[in-house]
Amino acid sequence: MVAWREEVARTKRAAFADWTYWGRPVPGFGPPDARLLIVGLAPAAHGGNRTGRMFTGDRSGDVLYQALYDVGLASQPTSVSADDGLELYGVRVTSPVHCAPPANRPTPEERDTCRHWLVQELGLLRPTLSAAVVLGAFGWQAALPAFAEAGWTVPRPRPAFAHGTHVRLDAPDRREGLDLFGCFHVSQRNTFTGRLTPEMLREVLRTAARTAGLAEQNRRTRRIR
Repeated sequence: MVAWREEVARTKRAAFADWTYWGRPVPGFGPPDARLLIVGLAPAAHGGNRTGRMFTGDRSGDVLYQALYDVGLASQPTSVSADDGLELYGVRVTSPVHCAPPANRPTPEERDTCRHWLVQELGLLRPTLSAAVVLGAFGWQAALPAFAEAGWTVPRPRPAFAHGTHVRLDAPDRREGLDLFGCFHVSQRNTFTGRLTPEMLREVLRTAARTAGLAEQNRRTRRIR
């Protein structure tokens, strides 16, 4: 996967021939004290692998950041480069796999090999994290073991993925419990076919933000719409 990620950054796509691709693992994006986490799949070969920012520079990112802006969680509706001034309010975006995978589809082996990075990020976010939105069934399958390793209690049997599902993950200190929400992935396949509409995405984000306390936190600036 590393070799392929670097090869894509060298050969590029014609439309981005004048870009210097990031071509490295893409870090999470957003404040380190976020109350809400969005978990995706992996960086796109000519999206995050090019820009160096999660969900930036591709159609999936266009949908996600527009929705975050619409509900008051982002400073602008577009994300085109790592230096475009975009800010997220109380939200962090990450993925179980931080390297762009061949065919934009990581294997279960790649997912499991990369898990420790997600676990580490969850551990750093734990003091403030209250809720998470997981995009897609693959992300859900990757996230549940990571949340368990990071100290939250995942119900047995493990809850199945579904759009709009809501699961409470407890912790030894119940004040550190986490509300987990499922959402269809913002892939072109889902958004072009109408399986995931902008309003469906906004509704999940609104619910998760309010559960995380962001509505109350940002009430004075009217950011949660």
